Amino acid sequence: MPELPEVHTIVQDLKQSRLIGKKIISTEIFWPKTLAVPTPEIFCQQVQGQSIQNVDRRGKYIIFQLSNQMFLIVHLRMTGRFQFVTSQTPTSPYVRIQFNFENDDQLRFHDTRKFGRWYLVSDVEEIIGHLGPEPLLSSFTFELFEDMMKNRKTLLKSLLLDQSFIVGLGNIYVDEALWEAKLHPLIPANQINLKHLKILYHSIKYVLEKGIQARGTTLGPGRTHYYRLDGSKGEHQTLLNVFRKTGHPCPRCGHLIERLIVAQRGTHICPICQKK
Repeated sequence: MPELPEVHTIVQDLKQSRLIGKKIISTEIFWPKTLAVPTPEIFCQQVQGQSIQNVDRRGKYIIFQLSNQMFLIVHLRMTGRFQFVTSQTPTSPYVRIQFNFENDDQLRFHDTRKFGRWYLVSDVEEIIGHLGPEPLLSSFTFELFEDMMKNRKTLLKSLLLDQSFIVGLGNIYVDEALWEAKLHPLIPANQINLKHLKILYHSIKYVLEKGIQARGTTLGPGRTHYYRLDGSKGEHQTLLNVFRKTGHPCPRCGHLIERLIVAQRGTHICPICQKK
């Protein structure tokens, strides 16, 4: 699933494309269940003739602002991705929704596994109001993080994956942040001392910023993996320390990386650096 760095990269790609200001001439819906709200008929009516004014991000959600003050909120889930092309570009059976613009441009939403969801609303808080703070904003201070962690008995990895606690972190960047901080994913959050809490705070910011600089993580070839708007790969996969590195030597101590299950997720740790 695309995490904060991948979604951030997609949003930046969309902003830098010809998309902003484009008027939607027509909409084609090939998989109606992609639309969470409203119905396909109402959706097509409400976006018809509207132009895309801006694109932004909140957590893992992409937010398109339309000229009628409506907001299209998109959650990519596992395999959702966008392609901004002309109508002459060969299409795919995995395109679920397509916007047709003036001058023959198209915005296609590909989603192999059909888990991605679109929401067209007048109030973004209806969809994203439950989300926790953004870890890369200046408002996300260590003091706030420390206060958030107090009295939380939840296992550390499970807590960091909770989007109502903090947004943007998924399996990749939680594993990488915990390795950077030398913390075991099964430690209860309220048992981390102040020193290690500060290290974790900075590690979260570090791995996310590194992921953004590398334009996200593409874990393999094929349509089920993350790709940028132009179809190119991210580069962060070449910088991973532990994620999907089972059996490889730890870059810090040389011990072999191990895999375990935490919060129903494959989890990668160095058992020497990250002792429970």
